[in-house]
Amino acid sequence: GGGDGVMAVTVKLPAQLRAAAGGAGRIEVDGATVGAVLEAVYAQHPELKDRLTDEGGALRRFVNVYVDGEDVRFDGGLERAVPDGSEVQILPAVAGG
Repeated sequence: GGGDGVMAVTVKLPAQLRAAAGGAGRIEVDGATVGAVLEAVYAQHPELKDRLTDEGGALRRFVNVYVDGEDVRFDGGLERAVPDGSEVQILPAVAGG
């Protein structure tokens, strides 16, 4: 990567998703919105896309995404801006049963 002063976004994955990302718990990507960040993650780890999205490519209902601790579902969703240097967490809700 070139260092144009662009700070990458850090995506944090919980233990149950790390296997789909080759064991990585943190992935650094560039992206100006939540959607762009997720697409960059999927490009690196296609298996994650299968885990996190439905057939139409939309996030599954039980997948929560947080930008700096704020749930994007209630604040812009995939269109929400992600400032440089932010931390994005992907947290699948633990299914009961």
